[in-house]
Amino acid sequence: MRYMESSYAIREIHAEEILDSRGNPTLSVTVATKNSRATFGVPAGASTGKHEAKELRDGDKRRFRGLGVTRAVRNVNTVIRRKLIGKDVGNQAEIDALLCKLDGTPDKRRLGANALIGVSIACAKAAAAASGTKPYKLLAKNSGTKPHTPLLYLNLINAGKHASSYLAFQEYMIVPLTDSVERALVMADAIRAELKREVIKRYGPFSGNYGDEGGFVIHGKKVAEPLEILTRIITKLKLRGKVMLAIDAAADSFYANGKYAVDGKKLTAGQLLALYESLIRKYPMISIEDPFYEDDFSSFAKLLKRNPKIKVIGDDLTVTNPKRFARALKEKSISGIIIKPNQIGTLSESLEVMRMANRNRISCVVSHRSGETNDDFIADLAYAFGTFGLKAGAPNRGERLAKYNRLWEISEKS
Repeated sequence: MRYMESSYAIREIHAEEILDSRGNPTLSVTVATKNSRATFGVPAGASTGKHEAKELRDGDKRRFRGLGVTRAVRNVNTVIRRKLIGKDVGNQAEIDALLCKLDGTPDKRRLGANALIGVSIACAKAAAAASGTKPYKLLAKNSGTKPHTPLLYLNLINAGKHASSYLAFQEYMIVPLTDSVERALVMADAIRAELKREVIKRYGPFSGNYGDEGGFVIHGKKVAEPLEILTRIITKLKLRGKVMLAIDAAADSFYANGKYAVDGKKLTAGQLLALYESLIRKYPMISIEDPFYEDDFSSFAKLLKRNPKIKVIGDDLTVTNPKRFARALKEKSISGIIIKPNQIGTLSESLEVMRMANRNRISCVVSHRSGETNDDFIADLAYAFGTFGLKAGAPNRGERLAKYNRLWEISEKS
């Protein structure tokens, strides 16, 4: 009897080195079955938490300043490929468990989290293609929630580690309160055009330049200045009540020796909390991400308890890690969580965190990284799980627009 190859059996896995949106090396991983082929471009963060799974970089200073990923590429094309050839591409849990076993370290440092997540998500995309469906439809079967369009978190002013700026806080975002991607992008376009005129007038022509995530880099020196400008524009355009503001403080980037360097001062956690509360009272805020140092669960909890109407979101605090998230739940530190699959290294572990969030009524915001590729998988992920938000940067660079355009396409067809 002739053997019939399953259409879901992995025939080939291949990785290669490409450049991300910052011009740094990363991986592109392709997985092929008999009737399908899919590729995932792995993103990379600049502002990374110390508890994240570890990327594998070459360290050879003569080539890409040590940031090359040829070792991670080789791991995919040898160790990982040999073990996964013939496996069922549709069995995500088995594939990801095998990837973790092959690596054998708690933080994926041996084979590289960048290698593992590349293979993991490429397999998920190939499984969807093999079954003749789209990734979001396949993911929706595992979501436990009804798919819907998330709110867009659009980063219009870049600072912190994403730009050369005096401002301590890393991201200043607008959040249109609509489940229509088209309406959200129309509002974002109007605000962004007015913002460009405003910042050039106020700070000079060089403030019309962009940071890593496509937002403007302004020469302001006080963390409240971007909020004041954005609030004034929202009011001018008669969008008050239709558009909210959000901050990613990324507090690790301005924390040292128990103090936070903000606006030329060294603040204690209590003083920084008071600053956040003054911003909450004055501006139309919907959420604050990473307001304190990544191990300060108690300060997160204090901010949330005193300001329950604001979403306090963990990113470096939780790093899409089930154990870190469990601690944040126990200490009541957050009401929202950032989901970045490359922080943990496999799609299955990311989905586990998202299901935990759904069970505990914690809002998920699926997020890009500052070093992005043109891959649009996170739009499918956010829609499939009906997440609270999708955070993909400013609506003006190809690697960011790929995500928003994909979400727009999904929402129009569903």
